[in-house]
Amino acid sequence: MKNLHLTLLLTLSSFCTYAQNQIVLNADLGKHTISKHIYGHFSEHLGRCIYDGIYVGENNPKIPTVDGVRKDVIDALIKLKIPNLRWPGGCFADTYHWKDGIGPLANRPTIVNTWWGNVTENNSFGTHDFLNLCERLGTEPYLSGNVGSGTVQELSDWVQYTNFDGVSPMSKLRKENGREKPWKVRFWGLGNEAWGCGGNMKPEYYANIYRQYATFMTSTGNDRLYKIASGASDADYNWTEVLMRDIPHNMLDAVALHHYSVIDWNKKGPSTTFSEDQYFTTMQRAYQMEELVTRHSNIMDKYDPNKRVDLIVDEWGGWYDVEPGTNGAFLYQQNTMRDAVLAGMTLNIFQNHCERVKMANLAQIVNVLQAVILTKEEKMILTPTYHVMEMYNVHQEATMLPLTIQTNQYKLDNRQLPALTCSASKNKEGITHISLTNIHAREAQEITIDVRGAKYASVNGRILTAATLQDHNTFENPEKIKPAAYNGATLSGGQLKVKVPPFSVVVLALK
Repeated sequence: MKNLHLTLLLTLSSFCTYAQNQIVLNADLGKHTISKHIYGHFSEHLGRCIYDGIYVGENNPKIPTVDGVRKDVIDALIKLKIPNLRWPGGCFADTYHWKDGIGPLANRPTIVNTWWGNVTENNSFGTHDFLNLCERLGTEPYLSGNVGSGTVQELSDWVQYTNFDGVSPMSKLRKENGREKPWKVRFWGLGNEAWGCGGNMKPEYYANIYRQYATFMTSTGNDRLYKIASGASDADYNWTEVLMRDIPHNMLDAVALHHYSVIDWNKKGPSTTFSEDQYFTTMQRAYQMEELVTRHSNIMDKYDPNKRVDLIVDEWGGWYDVEPGTNGAFLYQQNTMRDAVLAGMTLNIFQNHCERVKMANLAQIVNVLQAVILTKEEKMILTPTYHVMEMYNVHQEATMLPLTIQTNQYKLDNRQLPALTCSASKNKEGITHISLTNIHAREAQEITIDVRGAKYASVNGRILTAATLQDHNTFENPEKIKPAAYNGATLSGGQLKVKVPPFSVVVLALK
């Protein structure tokens, strides 16, 4: 009987240990840098992203601008420290002909945006506007080239127009249009979603198309181009396999991946009045990023064990039904605490896989999908997603610190997910930052963090949380959700005790 009691006690002890949230942080084992480009963004000629969101023209009487770009948006993006910005699409990229968007406005042709609502595109925002904006933001441009309906010559000319400093037809044309020095664009995408809106290609066909286009995209001087292949959708592992097998790696710098957290493509659900069941499903879709990144990386390791080719997740985020009363093709949706924890979870995944994942682009930057900024005439609001990305930017170019995590489960019906995700880094000043997300809709999480390989004297932090999951910022109440000081962490010796409220994001700083 004593032995039976002892067995029961050991079993209960083991269960209790497992049921606690425990993290072991190895502060002295960091090797890999978290690329700042994981914090990239995406701007497409879609709905009100470019026009009304970014660009309103130079003669707007209500909205202060710089060369036609909203000054409030510029200021917000500078604070966010965005490292790169992707443009002009998206599906729009493979119908876009860049020469339509240069030269005097009166001479630019109008086209029909067949992908997003068949609206008229007047090409008033073009190459100069975008690249000058990137300079103003201190961010690197990421141009998506037209491989679907364009030509090799057209893309080759665009490279020369933006990058060549010598005498050539394209550099001459650039100077005639008012730009003396080239912009030196480094990041180039060769098509977008070639498996779908970019041409409905098979991977073997696209691999050959890529090789053809890449051959004629020549670098100038020491400014080497960084060429990104149109990658897989979600779990299409064969696409990645074929590209890694069929494209010589000296022609390939990165393979892209797209993944959206969609409840159901036929019934995406509302952005603000969602149920807990819909919330849980969104988190399930978001957490799939861990498996997708792992499995695509494993395929890449097979052909590229030295990790020369990067994995680029250049479209990600939550996708819901559009706001009632808005154009269904414009993909305008609100942004709640659901989006905040989705962003925190996803960034933690990217950072923990930073050895292979070197860039990512949230879709999209203003007024479309999981935007960081929403605008309405002269008004502008920062979304919960904006605040998470601002809190997390302390990780940019810091050394990722490996950790192990044992977490409670967030359970709903017969489904379960890890309640916590976490990532950590140490910056050049020696400050360690730990990012925590609690996706549980109802329960706070108490966490023990054992820090090994370093000693710290103080801890402070910031938190993003709200009264309900559905809470969001509005044009009438723009600061309902914003970061606050967090004092819920205690440090004793080499151990941290942290309590994270339900559906919250916390970033700690240890010195």
